[in-house]
Amino acid sequence: MNTTVTTRKGEVVQDPPFLQKVTSHPLAALLWLPLRIWLGYQWFDAGLHKVADPKWVQTGEALLGYWTRAVAIPEAPARPAISFEWYRAFIQGMLDTQAYTWFAKLIAVGELLIGLALILGAFTGIAAFLGGFMNWNFMMAGTASINPVLYTLSILLMLAWKTAGWWGLDRWLLPLLGVPWQPGRLFRRGGTGSP
Repeated sequence: MNTTVTTRKGEVVQDPPFLQKVTSHPLAALLWLPLRIWLGYQWFDAGLHKVADPKWVQTGEALLGYWTRAVAIPEAPARPAISFEWYRAFIQGMLDTQAYTWFAKLIAVGELLIGLALILGAFTGIAAFLGGFMNWNFMMAGTASINPVLYTLSILLMLAWKTAGWWGLDRWLLPLLGVPWQPGRLFRRGGTGSP
């Protein structure tokens, strides 16, 4: 495993040994396992509540209310929920096109699938990225809640993607399927898995 970067001037920059161990060594997977499962449960539970709620999966009314509150600009000295005008314009555009009718379903099912993938340790790095992206969007819309904690854990799991799913399906999926820069056994020499 390469843990160094060589600059154009030939200088070698190496990761700190501690970082190498907690993000790459299979024993470090024991550290990531409870964090991954807890984060997965948070997503799965949130998605399960939304999938069971007709206001999320039939009408999108729940998301309509959330976006409407997020784009509202209160009278001074109160501050709006969204701090960045470009993000307010984005959400307003979604409201204007009634995207909440289909986007609410996407959020509900997405939360459920992210949670399931994290719990099972399947494509952990991708699931953590997607969960972190959802947390970022919730925070951009003015919802703090536990989103900063979930976002931080997602970043940590993304950094440890090689070992975070070791005690899960990634132990078999990653060698079988590979990664974009290195195909796995399934895609080598006609899919036979032979060298």
